[in-house]
Amino acid sequence: MPAGPTRMPWLEFALIGAAAGYLAGFLGIGGGLVTVPTLTWLFLKLPDTSESAIHYAVATSLATMLVTSLSSILAHHRRDAVLWPEARRLLAGLAIGAAGGALLAGALAPDQLTLVFACFALLAGLQLLTSPAISGEKPLPGNAVTALVGLIIGGISSMVGIGGGSMTGPWLMWHGIRAQRAVATAAACGYPIAVAGTLAFILLGEYRGLPGPALGYVHGPAWLGVGIMGALFAPLGVATVHRLSPLLVKRLFGAVLVLVALRLGLRALGVF
Repeated sequence: MPAGPTRMPWLEFALIGAAAGYLAGFLGIGGGLVTVPTLTWLFLKLPDTSESAIHYAVATSLATMLVTSLSSILAHHRRDAVLWPEARRLLAGLAIGAAGGALLAGALAPDQLTLVFACFALLAGLQLLTSPAISGEKPLPGNAVTALVGLIIGGISSMVGIGGGSMTGPWLMWHGIRAQRAVATAAACGYPIAVAGTLAFILLGEYRGLPGPALGYVHGPAWLGVGIMGALFAPLGVATVHRLSPLLVKRLFGAVLVLVALRLGLRALGVF
């Protein structure tokens, strides 16, 4: 007896989008730290995506940021919280690094890519949890160094499917920038990463002729479900973060990163 059609998990996509959108606004991270692990788990269950679940999850996560991050950026901008000059200085490096990171991700095995994601999230989270509060702002480095920082952030972010806020935000906070403004600017910096990374994953997936309802590695139904709900919930996250103390925002940011890192790392190592 032939198997029936695979149920598309629309409810799960919507719930992931709500959580990712809220975190995109709250922490400026584009939602990828939620979207990548949860979509990986779902894609492992779908026949058309199970063999390359992490690659589909990373690509689709980046694509949903085209919607969720835009909603978050607009909400932060309305509060005059985005440091646009700093974001523009990072722009070129972020975009170039994101394209290169996507190509590198396509060459890695799924477990290798998962471990890269987990190690990065753990280090970033521990730094935020343990670093002392900084009083006053340090001057940002010159244009060349800032562009190099953008290149590194863009490459790692695209490779693991995040918007870069989990690196851009801590880097800005380290220079003494108030947490809310660092979060807002990190959200803006995530958009070129999302654009360049998405295009690279689409081209890579199309070249490989992947099956299923996808454009390259971007899964259409997941993109729709996660993206719509993410756009709706991002402004709620923005409203929340601007009511909290900067130090509390920083510590919460770190805790989220550590928890996600431990969960994914243990999974990649086959513990559970």
